[in-house]
Amino acid sequence: MEDTICAVSTALGIGGIAIIRVSGPKAIEIVDEVFKGCDLTEVNSHTINYGHISWKGKIIDEVLVTVMRAPKTYTMEDVVEVNIHGGIAVTNKVLEILLTAGCRQAMRGEFTKRAFLNGRIDLTQAEAIEDMINAESENARNLSINQLTGKLSDIISALKRRILELESKIEVNIDYPEYEDIEDMTVSKVGEELKRINLDVQRLIDESSNGKVVKAGLNVAIVGRPNVGKSSILNFLLEEDKAIVTDIAGTTRDVVEGKIVLNGNIINFIDTAGIRETADVVEKIGVDKSIKVLDAADLVILVLNHGEELCKEELELLNRLENRKHIVFVNKDDVEGRMDLPRGIDAIYGNTVSKTGLDSLKNKIVSMFELEEIAKKDLTYISNARQLSLIEQVKTSIDSAIQAIESGMPVDIIEIDLTEARVKLGEILGEVYDEELIDELFARFCLGK
Repeated sequence: MEDTICAVSTALGIGGIAIIRVSGPKAIEIVDEVFKGCDLTEVNSHTINYGHISWKGKIIDEVLVTVMRAPKTYTMEDVVEVNIHGGIAVTNKVLEILLTAGCRQAMRGEFTKRAFLNGRIDLTQAEAIEDMINAESENARNLSINQLTGKLSDIISALKRRILELESKIEVNIDYPEYEDIEDMTVSKVGEELKRINLDVQRLIDESSNGKVVKAGLNVAIVGRPNVGKSSILNFLLEEDKAIVTDIAGTTRDVVEGKIVLNGNIINFIDTAGIRETADVVEKIGVDKSIKVLDAADLVILVLNHGEELCKEELELLNRLENRKHIVFVNKDDVEGRMDLPRGIDAIYGNTVSKTGLDSLKNKIVSMFELEEIAKKDLTYISNARQLSLIEQVKTSIDSAIQAIESGMPVDIIEIDLTEARVKLGEILGEVYDEELIDELFARFCLGK
C-alpha cells in the first residue's frame, strides 16, 4: 500500500487513445518528473493538463494528464491518468518510463483492491465492478450498477443492524434486569423479530436464482437422436449458420454453442451430438459429452422427429428429464406423423422449413424462467457463489436461533447464533475477510482496474 503503482487501463492494441493509471503517495511527483507542460505538483485537483512525456531529453508523446488528489479518487490515494496515443509501441514506452521513474507495475485488480482496503467501497461493490466489466446484456449491466451503487450493501447492512439491535437489547436485559424503563426482551419478542428477519434472508436466497440468470445467463442444451433437426433449430435460434446441417445422421460429433440476448438476458444454446448407441469411437465420445451437457444444463430442449416413432433412447431421455426443466419440441411436423407421445407430455410442434413453432419455443423459455418479470424487477440480487454461501450460513444461524427459542432455551444462549449471523453478514460486505480470499478475488480482475 505504500508503493506507487501504475498499469495500462485500456485494452492493449491500436486505438484512438490509451490510458495509463498511476496511484499512490508519489503518483503526482513521479509523473511530474517525466511531464513537460506545467508543474503537476501545483495544479488543482481534478484538472486535465496538456503537455508531453519526455525522457532523457527526447519527446515521447503528446499527452493529456489528469491529476486527482486524495481522498476524492477511485483508490482514495493520489491518482494520475496519462492519456496517450493508442499505439502499442508508445503505450509500452510510456509505461516503461514510469516504471523506471519509480512506479511499480500494478497487479491484477490492485487499484480496486486499494479502493476496498481504503474503505471507499465494500466487497459486494468490488465484485460488482468485475461484473460490470464482464456484463454481456442490459440486465446484467443493471444488476451490476445496482450493486455498485450500494443497493445490495444497504439490504445486507439493514439486516446486520436489525440483528445487532436484538443483541444489544438482550445484553441490556441480561446486565441491567432491575431497570424498569428498559424494554423487556422476552424470548417470544426475540422469536417474532427473528422470524421477520428470516423471511427477508430467505427472499434473498430465493431471488439469487434470478441473479444467476441475469449475470451468467441460461445454459440451454438441445438434445435428441441423430438427424432430428437439432442443428437446424440452433441455427434458427441464433439467426446464423453456426452448426453444419446435412441429411447424414451423426453429422454433429461435438458440442456447438452460440449466444443470443432474450428479454435482456443471455441464453447460451448448446447443440449436442445425437444420442444413440454407436460403435463409432469418435461418435461415442460426442454422445458422452451430450449426456454431460444435458446433466449440467439449466434447461433441456428434447427434439423429436414427427415422422418417426419414439425409440428406446428417446423414452429413456423422457424419463431422465422427468424432474428437470425441459421442453419437448416435435420437429418436422410438415411430414406425415408417426409420433405417438406418452400421455401428459406437453410438446411444441413445428419445423425448420416454414419456421412454425420456433417462436413458440422462444416464448416458452421466456415464460418458464419468467424472463419478462425479471427484467421488470429492481435487479438487486445476490449474484455470486461467495455471497450466496454466506447468506445461506446466515439463514442456518437464524434457523438455529428460532429452533432454540421454540425449544425453550434461555435468551442469552440464543445470542450466540445471532452473533454468528451478524458476523457472516459482515463477511458479505468485507468487514471481516480472509487475506487469501481477497487476493484470489482481485486476481480475477484485469490489469489496470
